[in-house]
Amino acid sequence: MTRIKRGPPLPDPATAPDVRVAPTNGMYWYKAPVHGIQPRCWRGHASALLGNNIYVFGGRDMNTCFSDLYVLDADAMSWSKPEVHGDVPPPLRAMTMTPVRNKLVIFGGGDGKYYQNDVWVFDSITCKFTQPPVYSSKRPWPRRAHAACYYKNGIYVFGGGDGVHAMNDVWRLDVTDLNKGVYWKELSPSDYEPLTPLGMATTTTTTTTSPPSSSSSGAPSQPPSSAGSGMGQEEMKYRSKPPCRGYHTASMIGSNLVIYGGSNGTECYDDVWVFNVEELVWKYVAVQHARQRLCHTATVVGSFLFIVAGHDNVDYVNDVLLLNLVTMTWDSKRIFGAPPSARGYHSTILYDSRLFVIGGYNGIQTFSDTYILELAVSSYYSQISQFTVVLKSQEQEDRQKGWREVVARGGGGGGGMVVGAWVGDNGGYGG
Repeated sequence: MTRIKRGPPLPDPATAPDVRVAPTNGMYWYKAPVHGIQPRCWRGHASALLGNNIYVFGGRDMNTCFSDLYVLDADAMSWSKPEVHGDVPPPLRAMTMTPVRNKLVIFGGGDGKYYQNDVWVFDSITCKFTQPPVYSSKRPWPRRAHAACYYKNGIYVFGGGDGVHAMNDVWRLDVTDLNKGVYWKELSPSDYEPLTPLGMATTTTTTTTSPPSSSSSGAPSQPPSSAGSGMGQEEMKYRSKPPCRGYHTASMIGSNLVIYGGSNGTECYDDVWVFNVEELVWKYVAVQHARQRLCHTATVVGSFLFIVAGHDNVDYVNDVLLLNLVTMTWDSKRIFGAPPSARGYHSTILYDSRLFVIGGYNGIQTFSDTYILELAVSSYYSQISQFTVVLKSQEQEDRQKGWREVVARGGGGGGGMVVGAWVGDNGGYGG
């Protein structure tokens, strides 16, 4: 007997939003017609994709932080809340959740003044949480508002905050065999080192503020400095690593961890940095017309990085920024339909040609809605589908007077080519 998934109810034309007709090749926003168990209002939650299921864990509403797990079937558009068991994590927000095969690895996060550096593993087959043994004498400091990406049996973690300071360290969590245990290795130390030594025991720390410089609700208590990063491109490019930060994004492109935006509690960043996880080298990438952003999301779509919503150092926004990863320039595309309201602390997941935006917070209220950006492949996908950022020394860049090269391979199977992008000497921050 063939099992047929029940789809969502069709919208009522009488109550459907009145939006302009969009061309067939245009990107298009709409509110997802979901059904099933009504999820909570979320902010600071974590989402991950396994198969056709979007898993959403933790977060908080206006009053409470929680450790619930919800699942959205992205085909049937149905929400469910599976019965979980085992070592369920405590209520958390601003943690990371990374898919590893058929499992989800949760690290860090916290609630209020409490911060974690624990690791939890959720098995999507058994619906069981476990805490694997950690075979490391040194571990990351408890934190939240960090970012994490998976690459070759490792989860790479950058930044975050401990309630007093933001950090800029990079750690690798070896997840080769989650049944046997995990192993931490520090790849790049933080400019800020906590005074309390890290031991084998998993720890939490109690502080009086939320990272970075935020109220207990998770929203910035004061807008970061309008001066942006406080550094021009000429000053920034001579730094050996990015400034400490939280509420940034990290995206893995080949062996390169691409960091964008964030805040240290005082300044809102607009910079782009790349950390090569094999060579262990940081590189600043000058991008003209820089855009300040924190508590946003970043999703790799073809040869673009889609930056969705967040806070722009003035207010919450609902725009979509496209960073061309080949030319390292900002691009813009017209988007049709009815977009979600301005928000930050949401999550986004790419599934087939749809970008799901789940929950969020606008400084006044939290959201439980789900929006979808139909990407219309022909309108945004470059011919280039595989590419590698080539990082050069500062001396090489200076000799070439600001030219940056990206090696790209054509999606049609053509040979490799080099694409140059002019950086220039007069690009400034907040332009």
